[in-house]
Amino acid sequence: MSASRRPMFGEQQRFVLLLIAPAALLLLLFQVVPIVIGANASFRDWALYNPKKTWIGFDHYVAVITDPAFLYVVLPNTFLFMVLSVAGALVAGLMLALLLNRPFRGQKLVQTILLVPLMVAPVIAAIMIRWIFNDQFGIVNVVLEAIGLEGQPWLVQRWSAFGIILLTDIWLWTPWFTLLLLAGLQSLPKEPFEAAAIDGTTTWRVFRFLTLPMLRPVIVVCVVIRAIDAFRTFDIVWTLTGGGPGRSTELFSLYAYVHAFLNLDLGRGSAAAIVGGLIILVIGVVLYRLVDRIAKA
Repeated sequence: MSASRRPMFGEQQRFVLLLIAPAALLLLLFQVVPIVIGANASFRDWALYNPKKTWIGFDHYVAVITDPAFLYVVLPNTFLFMVLSVAGALVAGLMLALLLNRPFRGQKLVQTILLVPLMVAPVIAAIMIRWIFNDQFGIVNVVLEAIGLEGQPWLVQRWSAFGIILLTDIWLWTPWFTLLLLAGLQSLPKEPFEAAAIDGTTTWRVFRFLTLPMLRPVIVVCVVIRAIDAFRTFDIVWTLTGGGPGRSTELFSLYAYVHAFLNLDLGRGSAAAIVGGLIILVIGVVLYRLVDRIAKA
């Protein structure tokens, strides 16, 4: 009599698979399938006004990576925005985390107020900022004119519009950095700081030689996550400027969106999205290697 076969998965493994099945199904339907469809469209002449979907190979990719607007406007804008927004939110978040790391009266109230930007949808925040900087009746120009200065057309000049986009993004993401860095600060061991206090070390030296090195892994992980997310920013830029004036504040996500959904060229829009995904992948790999190197240092 042959020995009975053991089931491939035990009861516990089947239960675990049953629990993750809904999430895996959603991931498959809303992540994997759209990526496959988009990758297929990127190799075809796929437009809403041309239902033939002719196979054209890498033509769309060549068109994207040789497009002067993509090379000299979109990519520089995207990388500049990514670096400045991450750096600005990181510095502001670290300063607030250091302030909140010391107990004081009303600390919980201050922490609650700092969470407000996280509760505001980016599109709503962008609409509020657009009204604040409106060149005709925005509160900023009202204040400037009240003190005898001339109001400015903030959103119709390239660098002022780009600066407003940056300030909006930094305002939205500073609380995120603050919460994570504050958690990191509160998890640091107390002994090195107590020894530094006994030795009479200055606050700056404590920060530079104790706090910052021990907090470095948390900082780098936050930077990696936020940098990848900043690269694909769409909502606040589209709401504030639409990529204008002209195309001077256009970022990568807007470039792909305009080709796919305004020009109705799904093939080229999909190719642009795939190119952007590959760029994000390279950035992610480089940053994660940096994390690993810093963690081992």
